[in-house]
Amino acid sequence: MWAAYLFALLALVSFPQALMAFMHGDTVVGVSWLSQSFLQLVLLPIILVGQNVISASQDARAEADHETLTALHTMNVRQLQLLEQQEKILDILQRRGA
Repeated sequence: MWAAYLFALLALVSFPQALMAFMHGDTVVGVSWLSQSFLQLVLLPIILVGQNVISASQDARAEADHETLTALHTMNVRQLQLLEQQEKILDILQRRGA
């Protein structure tokens, strides 16, 4: 983020000359300063910081999803084991009752 602040200050160095040219009717210089000096220099670091923040949150979400799915899988395996045990018990009870 410090790069954005530094680039904003750097872009403001040439702002007075661009403003004077813009006021005297040279709109190309004003638009050129805005697009090249300010927008590209300042917004690029801000976009990169935003991408890093989004990436970190996506990584955290993926980790939480993985833990949730692992827990669900463990629960399903345990439930299947219980069902198998219940089937064995039912088979034993049916043999005794017959």
